[in-house]
Amino acid sequence: MHHSIRTYLALVPLALVLLVPAARGGESDALPSAVRNANAQLLSQFFAQGGGASPAVLEYRRKLAEYQQIRGAFDEEAGAYWSQVTEKRKGRNAKRRSGQQITLDDYVLEQPPVYTGPKRPVNPEPEETPSRPPRKALPVASDLLRAAQDLYQFTPQRPTSEVEFKRAYARYALASGLTREQAVRVYSFETGGTGNFDVQAGIEHGGKRAISTAMGYNQLLTTNSVELLAEQGHEFIRALSDKIARSSGPTRQLLEHKLGVLKKMVAHAKSVPDTWSEHEKIGDTAQGWAMHAMVLDIDIGPMLQTHKLLTSVLFARAKGYTRPLTAAELEMMNLTGDGTGLDMVTMPQAMREQVPTSNFFQRSGYERNPVAIRHDTVAKLLAVTDARMDSNSNNAGARELAAAF
Repeated sequence: MHHSIRTYLALVPLALVLLVPAARGGESDALPSAVRNANAQLLSQFFAQGGGASPAVLEYRRKLAEYQQIRGAFDEEAGAYWSQVTEKRKGRNAKRRSGQQITLDDYVLEQPPVYTGPKRPVNPEPEETPSRPPRKALPVASDLLRAAQDLYQFTPQRPTSEVEFKRAYARYALASGLTREQAVRVYSFETGGTGNFDVQAGIEHGGKRAISTAMGYNQLLTTNSVELLAEQGHEFIRALSDKIARSSGPTRQLLEHKLGVLKKMVAHAKSVPDTWSEHEKIGDTAQGWAMHAMVLDIDIGPMLQTHKLLTSVLFARAKGYTRPLTAAELEMMNLTGDGTGLDMVTMPQAMREQVPTSNFFQRSGYERNPVAIRHDTVAKLLAVTDARMDSNSNNAGARELAAAF
């Protein structure tokens, strides 16, 4: 709240005014030094006390100054910690590129600092809050289907039943190199062991509002769908072409139309540089929504869900990791990205017991992840992932998927 000098002067206590002797006959006699000093002292005390502010405001200002001092010291400490995490990560990447062995010294072994100071106090006076643009609504299945129809005159062929989709996924996943354990346990972790082929994050277990575009058994984002069409589209085209060759009549005509749409989508996904940021830009448009609608299709959907995991398996092999990934290890790569996930996967158990999970996150992501904070070493994080998979694998959807293999 802003006050003019005129307002402040109007609030000066009457005692201060009484200290000033009236001028006689228009004369401007100089004030005695004692009076001048008293005036200055009163003015100093008056403005130091907040210029007439209420006790609540004065207390708020005191608490705010205390908070800012404590929080500032913490942010300085935390900033140094997370800078060290970043530098250690760069060092590990450089050592891997040159074929050097990674050791404990290549990780930050202390846990990140935790803020335990006071919360920011609430200002008792009204404050102007900056206007924020309205949050953009996240697309749901109906939006994806509408985009596919509007842009491609295409409606994905949805399964006649949930078990039909599970069987199609199981067939393609096995043929592509995923194991039953990997597929079922990752599904159990991602969907709670109950999700349908069109399950979307936030709209499950009674949820009313989508919290992301993550959809299906392995929770693909719109960006994932765009990226997989760009990078694996040739495989999708080949597999669908093989199915067309075995078909005839109206079924063949429907599949040929689907193939034409798929080729257009793949071409568009490939039209930008093969980077996550570029694919994310497409994913945030109606074009990307239309591509994401393919997760609902009985032919393309199982391919997308499979390759979401298979790319991590192939990445690990390409980096020389030949042992089959456990489902929990595969999930770490699925959650954190292939490079970061493989960093955890290739770590010996003795190191997993000592290395904090903070080494594999950015600060903002870590501080929003209560699971990584609570289970604060690699070993603990993998263990809780396995435990959740064990529990959720007993649910009906997981049992149905296991039976489809």
